[in-house]
Amino acid sequence: MALPTSSPSGWMQGLDLPSQLFGDIGGNDYELYEEDGEFVLTVDVPGFERDEIEVAWDDGVLNVAAEQVDEDRGRKKTYHRRFRFPRDVDDEGITAAYTNGVLEVRLPAEGTTVRGKTIPIEG
Repeated sequence: MALPTSSPSGWMQGLDLPSQLFGDIGGNDYELYEEDGEFVLTVDVPGFERDEIEVAWDDGVLNVAAEQVDEDRGRKKTYHRRFRFPRDVDDEGITAAYTNGVLEVRLPAEGTTVRGKTIPIEG
């Protein structure tokens, strides 16, 4: 059994359940970082209209879903990802914007401390 060659860093660990379960299936269609006391998530969802995208917050999990139906061609295009956040987010302050195929969601963090503690290394 091979050991992982890299491990997720700090607060990013456990954020994206699909990539943990299925590896990199779906590619790198999003970027998540922390800036000025808030999480910033950008998701590439080109080809959708703003009203076809739904962003929902539920108990520490951000759901991003999009659906487009082309009745003329009998096709349906969908997108769905869930992102779990490791510390409290001010859910009243969450904002989202969609520009040129990129969805940007800003999630202000409540407090400035991450749960957990530093473990001293002996040796």
